[in-house]
Amino acid sequence: MSQDYRTLHRQSLEAPDAFWLDAARAVDWVQDPATALDSTGAPLHRWFPDGELNTSYNALDRHVEAGRGDSTALIYDSAMLGLVRRYTYAELRDEVASFAGVLRDQGVTKGDRVVIYLPMVPEALIAMLATARLGAIHSVVFGGFAAKELASRIQDARPTVVVTASGGLEPRGPLEYLPAVDEALTLCDHQVATVIVKSRKGFVHQASEYGSASGTPRADTAWLDWDEVLTGAEPADPVPVLATDPLYILYTSGTTGSPKGVVRDNGGHAVALTWSIKNIFGIGPGDVMLTASDVGWVLGHSFIVYAPLLAGATTVLYEGKPVGTPDAGAFWRLISDHRINVLFTAPTALRAVRKVDPEAALLAGYDTSSLRLLFCAGERLDIDTYRWAGRILGVPVIDNWWQTETGWPICANPRGIEELPLKPGSPTLPQPGYDLVILDGDGQAVPAGTEGNIALRLPLPPGTLPTLWGSDERYISSYLSAFDGFYVTGDSGYVDDEGYVFVMGRTDDIINVAGHRLSTGAIEQVLAQHPAVAECAVIGLADPLKGQRASGYVVLKAGADIDPAVLEQELITLVRTQIGPVADFKQAVVVDGLPKTRSGKILRKTMRQMASGEDYVVPSTIEDRSVLDAMKPILQGTADR
Repeated sequence: MSQDYRTLHRQSLEAPDAFWLDAARAVDWVQDPATALDSTGAPLHRWFPDGELNTSYNALDRHVEAGRGDSTALIYDSAMLGLVRRYTYAELRDEVASFAGVLRDQGVTKGDRVVIYLPMVPEALIAMLATARLGAIHSVVFGGFAAKELASRIQDARPTVVVTASGGLEPRGPLEYLPAVDEALTLCDHQVATVIVKSRKGFVHQASEYGSASGTPRADTAWLDWDEVLTGAEPADPVPVLATDPLYILYTSGTTGSPKGVVRDNGGHAVALTWSIKNIFGIGPGDVMLTASDVGWVLGHSFIVYAPLLAGATTVLYEGKPVGTPDAGAFWRLISDHRINVLFTAPTALRAVRKVDPEAALLAGYDTSSLRLLFCAGERLDIDTYRWAGRILGVPVIDNWWQTETGWPICANPRGIEELPLKPGSPTLPQPGYDLVILDGDGQAVPAGTEGNIALRLPLPPGTLPTLWGSDERYISSYLSAFDGFYVTGDSGYVDDEGYVFVMGRTDDIINVAGHRLSTGAIEQVLAQHPAVAECAVIGLADPLKGQRASGYVVLKAGADIDPAVLEQELITLVRTQIGPVADFKQAVVVDGLPKTRSGKILRKTMRQMASGEDYVVPSTIEDRSVLDAMKPILQGTADR
């Protein structure tokens, strides 16, 4: 294969079978696949249908068997406990094999589901890999979810076992998990056979209070202590599965009603992540990667757990925050302590650091010379944050764009292949297998530079969702029905003359001002350039004259001293200068904070609904409900102006 990236990408579209069968050679198979793509069920597609493998074996055992058992696989760094623990590949394999034995003893077999509701502790990775070792299917539920959200996922996945812990540690105090698990079980029609609890110090509730001791209708669910059942457990060997068998279900954030379970298969997932960790992120054996996310999100699944371990690298599991545990130098400490080569985080985390420490004064106390690259995803990387991070760290800042549904980057700069020029505001080029097209409302391709719907021509590459859990029909209607032959991302953007992709926001973040279609994302990029602005959001409000108008909400950097009225005028001038009078931007309000999900996405839709007086549902993934409550009178006030 050519090492010129554009040629490589073209080969992936013109000869996908040859491209992906070649990539599949980097994975250890029980039965090598002879076929790459099965399109007999189109528009549903399957990858490597005749291949067999075990993902847990590929992540652990094969490295031990290759003589790298003493290499560090996992570093657990808990800022909450002041604790660091390291696991070699041999140690982690043994832990996983033993817990797989526990799950097997509780009746978990190939194809069964295990719901994992754990904080950022090593047991989260161990439980995921142990489930995969048995050929079972894990569904990780973010530990911050309330009982109702956990219940909806248990009801849909119908697990044999739920794995949890006493609770999670937050700067504001311990978060008890067990009452939520108990309540979730009472809300479900599905009977969970066993709950396994990892006991942690400092929590009120323990496993012994529940199950037969509770006297509740769910008393027939066995509640077991992790450490007790692990004693004497017989290790389990890896169970071969078909490449097309599910590895996990991950429910998309912010779902209401019936949850939408994204399915990830074993074979395509292993091939795609093995390819991407090497060729996009430049990570290989011996490298150290910190993905500052949570295992409850797709970023955690792909780049905390699976991809670094598939590559034989070291992954850092961080239990803490970018600021406040103890300060805004947390990332710099981690880089210095663990000689991290690649940091992957959300732009919102960098903005939080910058807000507290605008000149990165805390960076001076740490040696970050090991860092080669900083990757960002999860929320659009505004140009100001991009430049700030690059300036203070002195390394390339690589934007990349993808979704829970795709599992790995749609667009990125493939640093392991070619160091393509960086363009602020762009996640660079589509990655192999992604045939990206910008479509208008009628499904017609638009010229370069024209904003429209970002769509991906079918078939999608390996590693992307083959369907939704339990419903091919829902997958087709949700993603494949708007434009024949395309997966619709739900994002709006454009491609420039050099093929670089610019993602401007969700398609419902396009507003119509006096007949002109404008992207709120483009306006946000302008507002973020102001030296006093830490972060911002722009939403469209109803206007009796022009249909809609843009309203901006900005958070100031720490130490910024500017009159809000003066700032508003300066921002209005900036937008008028850079976008033009057509934007008709006349409103910018200073706020203390913006409502976000825990993965960093600003709740623009909820803000619009609040401003217009519509009914709204607070997303289950919200980080801090009080921020949204504080915004309500502000939003309604700006809507009335």
